[in-house]
Amino acid sequence: MDDTFYARVGGSPFFVELVQRFYEGVEADELLRPMYPVDLEPGKVALSDFLVQYWGGPTTYAETRGHPRLRLRHAPFAITKRARDAWLSHMGVAVAAMEMDPSDRAELLAYFDMAAHQLRNR
Repeated sequence: MDDTFYARVGGSPFFVELVQRFYEGVEADELLRPMYPVDLEPGKVALSDFLVQYWGGPTTYAETRGHPRLRLRHAPFAITKRARDAWLSHMGVAVAAMEMDPSDRAELLAYFDMAAHQLRNR
């Protein structure tokens, strides 16, 4: 039996929905929206593919984009404490809207918190 986080939360559809919910917040955020390209769809695919791979699913992200290099990919953007907090807020709202076991929710939120803090560069 597959006991990865990916399997426990329902696989790729879970992450696609999570990312969609997250981007709803980003689209309306005056601070974050300018950091994203006009067309948000490629970013949605990249983020959901990354999360799927990170949490134990198919390796589509690596096959299409290579190594994640998250700090390098985010370096061009001024990720201040305020931007980090806004990002975390939108992701927190998205996670809260998802159905999952409380321990999985805590694990997911802890990951996003760690990642957001590591990506802060200003």
